Formats: sequence, C-alpha cells, structure tokens
Amino acid sequence: MDLNDKNIVLIGMPAVGKSTVGVLLAKALGRYFVDTDVYMQAIQGRSLQEMIDGNGLTWFLEAEEDYVLCLDETNAVIATGGSVVYSETAMRYLASRGVIVHLDLPVEQIEERLSNLRTRGVVMEPGQTIRSLYKQRQPLYERYANVTVDCIGKNHDQIVTGIIESLTG
Repeated sequence: MDLNDKNIVLIGMPAVGKSTVGVLLAKALGRYFVDTDVYMQAIQGRSLQEMIDGNGLTWFLEAEEDYVLCLDETNAVIATGGSVVYSETAMRYLASRGVIVHLDLPVEQIEERLSNLRTRGVVMEPGQTIRSLYKQRQPLYERYANVTVDCIGKNHDQIVTGIIESLTG
C-alpha cells in the first residue's frame, strides 16, 4: 500500500491504546502525531469529561466531528476519540485522506483497562455499560476500517510492528 502523503488513522474502543501506539507509530515512521482528543481539549481548555458534563453528548459528538473536519494534516498518524465512528461525515473525511486502522481488543480486556470510566471522557449514555458500548461501536469500527490489527497479548511495540507490516506487506 502506498502511504506517501496519506495519514494513518487509528480507531477503536477507549483504552485499546490508540494514543500510545500512535505516538510510537509516528516515531517509527517519522510522521507527525495528532491525538484528536488532546486537540479538542487544548482548543476548549477543558477535559473531555468536562465538555460532556457541561454540554451533553449531542454537543460533544457535533464538536468532535467539527474538530476532525478541521484537521488538514498529511503524512501524519492520527489517534481519534473512540466515538468519532458515530460521524459518517468525519469518517469519510478521514478515509479520504488516509488509511483507517482499527485496533481491536476483546471487551473483557477493555473492561479491565477502563478503571477511570467516570473521568475519562467516554461518550456513553447514562446507564450504558462497556459491553453495550462495545456491541454498539464494534460494527462501526469494522465498517470503516481498511485494516484491523488484533492487539490480544501484544505489547505496544508489537502492535506498531503489526500495523506497519499490515500496511506495507
């Protein structure tokens, strides 16, 4: 796959490792790194959870879409927020500028990793569980992904290697 001037966009559930893997992948490939959650927080001057609590889920999803559509990067690694897949417009935009890589983990491992759910800024309806969120989002990740990387039992470096091999091999 020719990756010249194309972005590599990481999608997946919260706590799957998009941000950490994204930094390492960008470093390995000599690319810029953009974390859309950090980008939103920097512009808003508040945490994701503060945005969700203060403005609601609908506002947050619309703002997330707007911020993604403002990205004008090329040759970058972009780690998205896990909820970006709710926006077909944002996903089409990201896909038009690069390749979409889904980092995949079973829901049980995601549950183990998400200890700070109430402060992390995860877009969830009141009373929604991680399992129901996973069931809702997984088909969307699969729909938009050009490549899915299985992250079970792999450390960050192994995941980076897997991404690079899947995109260049």
